[in-house]
Amino acid sequence: MKLSSKGRYAVMAMVDLAFHSDGRPVSLAEIAARQEISLSYLEQLFGKLRRAELVASVRGPGGGYLLANPKNEICVASIIDAVDEPTRVTRCKGDAEPGQGCMKDKSRCLTHDLWEELGNHIRGFMSSVTLEDICERRVCRAVPDFDGDIVAAE
Repeated sequence: MKLSSKGRYAVMAMVDLAFHSDGRPVSLAEIAARQEISLSYLEQLFGKLRRAELVASVRGPGGGYLLANPKNEICVASIIDAVDEPTRVTRCKGDAEPGQGCMKDKSRCLTHDLWEELGNHIRGFMSSVTLEDICERRVCRAVPDFDGDIVAAE
């Protein structure tokens, strides 16, 4: 799976908002400057985030955006979904009939189940990580040890 700049930038901007808000609206210009993201691009992303009810806009002087829910209730997967970012790892089209695959004859390739399960794990991980987890640096960095077992980094 390759996450495009749309998904990455949306998550970066939402983490910035969660980190810098402290109950006050944050302007997109501030987020754009800190995260080095185009302001016009952020405006497009925040339109989608607002429609998904992840952020609320505040108009007028001192206006900007606030999180629509507490940061411990907003997961990374919901942000990526809001900006219409696909999270599939298989090369099959999303509109294919159930059971159909990416081969010319509509069958599944031999590795389809492998990539589909990887996608499920990625989706599960993104659903388990909240903005608060990222702001508090509680995202587990797992590394393999010499035996190939996964252990948490210290």
